[in-house]
Amino acid sequence: MAAVLEPTNATLPTVDARIYPRNGLDILSRAEVARLRDASSGGMHELLRRCALAVLTSGSTTDDPRAARELYPDFDIQVQQQDRGVRIDLFKAPAMAFVEGDLIQGVAELLAAVVRDLAYTAIELDSGGRDLHTSEGITDAVFGLLRNARVLQPGDPNLVVCWGGHSINRDEYLYTKQVGYELGLRGIDICTGCGPGAMKGPMKGATIAHAKQRRRRMRYIGITEPGIIAAESPNPIVNHLVIMPDIEKRLEAFVRMGHGIIVFPGGVGTAEEILYLLGILLQEENAGLPFPLILTGPVASAPYFEQIDRFLRLTLGEAATSRYEIIVGDPAEVGKRMSRGLKKVREHRIAHRDSFFFNWSIDIPLDFQRPFVPTHEAMSALDLHNGRAPHALAADLRRAFSGIVAGNVKEDGIRRVEQHGPFEIHGDPAIMESLDALLRAFVQQHRMKIAGEYRPCYRVVTA
Repeated sequence: MAAVLEPTNATLPTVDARIYPRNGLDILSRAEVARLRDASSGGMHELLRRCALAVLTSGSTTDDPRAARELYPDFDIQVQQQDRGVRIDLFKAPAMAFVEGDLIQGVAELLAAVVRDLAYTAIELDSGGRDLHTSEGITDAVFGLLRNARVLQPGDPNLVVCWGGHSINRDEYLYTKQVGYELGLRGIDICTGCGPGAMKGPMKGATIAHAKQRRRRMRYIGITEPGIIAAESPNPIVNHLVIMPDIEKRLEAFVRMGHGIIVFPGGVGTAEEILYLLGILLQEENAGLPFPLILTGPVASAPYFEQIDRFLRLTLGEAATSRYEIIVGDPAEVGKRMSRGLKKVREHRIAHRDSFFFNWSIDIPLDFQRPFVPTHEAMSALDLHNGRAPHALAADLRRAFSGIVAGNVKEDGIRRVEQHGPFEIHGDPAIMESLDALLRAFVQQHRMKIAGEYRPCYRVVTA
């Protein structure tokens, strides 16, 4: 890629640049370019601008998705189709993304990924190119997005998904690096939500181990979605960025691509991810499916995992505990256990003739795939009562946490809460008390990187 810088006058340093992307974004159709340039309510331009600005301002210290746009209100991006390929024009872009007159190479690659994925979504999904009304159709759409992003690669199962908070303390961050180092020594690649904190640490640790093992083709995959990327800009180690169209397809991508999952301390989003995965694994159809799931952190984080464990036992029952193990303060043991788990995954995939690069065998019900829009009415209608099947309760609990994530960090959710007040969440007293205690603990432990005083975007109602 090449850039031509034109300094501009602004409160913060900005530049104009012209980018010629390569590596998978050599051409776009006229229809794709038209959708990306369409600034109407049904167009993709505002979404493109928002995601591009998130990539260009990687390292933001706030969860508010509006902060970057307030700092760079005149930023714009235009995609042009030329006879010799694609050109991306940046206007008043953050100068922090450039060095010595050139756009940083890693930033340029992530910017091209933004254009690639939004163009694909606009034509293949938004324009009716895929059947999104059936479970099979949604899974096929997830596969198509990942294949188009060129992150599906044949080879032995070695991709571990790491979940955890973007707002963690120093000791927890160092621990995630140590775990990543142990994984890297064992030839394991890393996939995360692409942001900072527990999403960056494992990748950073793995880079050192991969270098020691002289691995030359490492994968540090970051999977995000438009509502999250502004609050969790990609960290600089990500070398494969994928933007899924919504949180449900993002979660399915993690489960379909990953061969095992490690969960570090986190906040509301991490709880949502745990509930999503356990809800799926508790399905009868997935009872015999090996899927290593480890919850881990430093010794000081033991109370956090005890609280999570109590919440899961209360809501989903003892059966849920058989699908995960908790390891505290032992990164090497985490690496050993995960390595052994990946071998079982490999054996199972071979025995059932399932691919190594995409988990077709795992059953994900349509209830877990339909996008959930956290309106006040939808949040109030969630059924958080005892007596339901564990996987069904997990689905609604996941939606509850998804709504709280939206109210905290997603622009649409923040706006709804500002206009109509906190979401109301109804359920059995025991579940509501445990849920409220868990959420309050997240705030007290500073697991939500909110600017200023935190005001809950929810209110629990016992019934």
